[in-house]
Amino acid sequence: MAARAATLFLSLALPWAARSGVIPAPAEVIPGVGSFNVGPGTVIQVPRGDRDASAAAHYLVELWTRTNALELPISTAVANSGTANADSIAFRRRRGLGPEAYELDVAPQRITVSASSAAGLFYGAVTLWQLLPPGSATGRIAAQSIHDAPVYAWRGLMLDSARHMQSPAFIRSMIDWMAWHKLNVLHWHLTDDQGWRLEIRKYPRLTSVGAWRVEPNGERYGGFYSQDEVRDIVRFAATRHVQIVPEIDMPGHATAAIAAYPTLSSGTATPRVSANWGVLNHLFNVEPETFRFLDDVLAEVVDLFPSPIIHIGGDEAVKDEWQASPQVRARERELGFQNPDALQAYFTQRIGTYLATRGRRIIGWDEILQPGLRKDAVIMSWHGVSGAQLAAAAGHDAVLAPDPGLYFDHRQSTLPNEPPGRLRVLSLEDVYRFAPQDPAQSDRERAHVLGLQANLWTEHMQTEERVQWMALPRAAALAEVGWSPAARRRWPDFLERLVPQFARYRAFGLNYADSAFAPAAQISSTSDGISLTLSAQVDAVSFGDIRYTLDGTQPSAESSRYSAPLTLPQGTLIRAATFLGSEQASRPWEKRLDARAVLRRDSHDLEPCSDGIGLLLLAGGNQSRPLAVDIMNPCWMDRGIDLSKGPRIIAAVAPLPFNYEIGADAAKIRVGDARTPQGELEIHVDGCGTPALAFLPLAAAADAPGVTTLPPQRLPALSGRHDLCLRFARPRLNPMWALDWVEIGE
Repeated sequence: MAARAATLFLSLALPWAARSGVIPAPAEVIPGVGSFNVGPGTVIQVPRGDRDASAAAHYLVELWTRTNALELPISTAVANSGTANADSIAFRRRRGLGPEAYELDVAPQRITVSASSAAGLFYGAVTLWQLLPPGSATGRIAAQSIHDAPVYAWRGLMLDSARHMQSPAFIRSMIDWMAWHKLNVLHWHLTDDQGWRLEIRKYPRLTSVGAWRVEPNGERYGGFYSQDEVRDIVRFAATRHVQIVPEIDMPGHATAAIAAYPTLSSGTATPRVSANWGVLNHLFNVEPETFRFLDDVLAEVVDLFPSPIIHIGGDEAVKDEWQASPQVRARERELGFQNPDALQAYFTQRIGTYLATRGRRIIGWDEILQPGLRKDAVIMSWHGVSGAQLAAAAGHDAVLAPDPGLYFDHRQSTLPNEPPGRLRVLSLEDVYRFAPQDPAQSDRERAHVLGLQANLWTEHMQTEERVQWMALPRAAALAEVGWSPAARRRWPDFLERLVPQFARYRAFGLNYADSAFAPAAQISSTSDGISLTLSAQVDAVSFGDIRYTLDGTQPSAESSRYSAPLTLPQGTLIRAATFLGSEQASRPWEKRLDARAVLRRDSHDLEPCSDGIGLLLLAGGNQSRPLAVDIMNPCWMDRGIDLSKGPRIIAAVAPLPFNYEIGADAAKIRVGDARTPQGELEIHVDGCGTPALAFLPLAAAADAPGVTTLPPQRLPALSGRHDLCLRFARPRLNPMWALDWVEIGE
């Protein structure tokens, strides 16, 4: 009830919030009296000759046309006349506002958007777009005055195009929806061990060789962006006030480049572009010819990207090859260094000095923070927030991009429809409650924190639709943390504003996640039928309403309200969705309540035996739901199983390629304990260290693509309920086996 009361209070106190969905929340909103009627008769006025105001006005028309079928005329007026006709929307310049600040005055007869800069006019247009609820060509915008400016200058997303490549059209679309959220930096990860994605004309093998890899299934995969495509994307980003910061990784994550030009290597063997995930140990060497190569590459990079900052990576540079190379060790001694970390610091300094001659600053992951680093170097903190704290204390600018707090390759819920990614949950609320400010920092140190960024690492995001799902709506939460003052950020209010934003996502065809609102079900058998408990991540019982139907129709705001567990007969088809008032906040969920629904538990429902490297992975074949597996220990616990009648067990399993570079940790994985050539699924009772209760041979699934159901077995009868450990015994590391689902019962 407290959450519902808080939501009601905020809706009354901030009428713009409940009805329109402005995200991120403006810094200051002063309510007025009355409202402005927007409709086909409304005219937009811009000062004659002001290209920035005209661009902002045209963008407003483009957005309203798409989400409201409202296309308004634009007329010109005398520059900065300060006057506007009745029933008009006027864009005008006003001196003294910040570089991204704007003011928006809504009166019953006119709306005025004021700013000193092009970015301010643009963001004022975006806020005005969101003040009109989506879906209607007419509507009322409450009278109010908005004074708005961001808290942080750097509000970014990192897109990894090296592991899986996205089309130029997708990247333009992403830049567009970033702009709606007032996100202004796209950190574009273009090179890595798994692919080199940027055309460098002086070195064509970087793309003819380095852009392509052979996947575990034997397929050739890859591609790259031509310089013409990059220039087009950069030009488009400028119209959306998004700065693109390219990343060219060095000295590590260099396998693709070394595969193309082996003389760059510090090792003895020429690697292939990698189809493995993890940290590889291939580093650029430190010979003068290699630095000339990197200078040439960066010369073309700075010509393509006007960003004053260039990302050089610097992370996860495993020094094994350097330490084993007589050539590198000799160069190290020649330069007067005593260890490979000092050599990497020299490498970073050398690159930073070159980029400084081109008027650019370097930014790198927090591993580059070493003694002697150039003072103009920027640190991107990914090992938690400590890198940013240390950087700011040392006088360096810093950007917060910590793992796991802002790593969007983590799943958003435990629901089975989450796409592949990391098993740990990073919910929408987790992102929204991220606290960028460190109260222990001095004012001088806080001034060095430029902002924050979330990272979309795409090892497991093979499609553009999955990238959208993993980004949205968590990017909306990130945007509010980066733009809005802490006092303006309220979680229940944000959820209210998110519902109309979902409608805008749908209008643009975006595959956003509804994980925070989606119904989740717990099903069990009773003497009277099947017991069903529904819930949602946002506690829909307190925040909104879960509505359901039992007659085969889709749920609506008038459908039965879920308030307590239901007891339903077998065979019932239930459909449910979460609603906020009359607005549907989640996609519909449905389930047929039969015996299988009670007995079956998939890998998402089961408890991992350990906490190693948990991933959601797709099997081959037609498998559409990813399997939850700890690749260090493919093992699951099924709790409280009644074994008194010697139940039947049926399991579905899948072989997965073990293509992970995890260094010495690979030796910790249990292999070689199989009883048969293909291995078995072992069933242990009351702990994994007890003798196996049963063995399910994997031979039937060894050569099958995707998921295979193993022949059923009977378990020995044991009195009472027990915890079962289900783990794989296998003869070798590859393939790795995963459990899809298990049924235990009569």
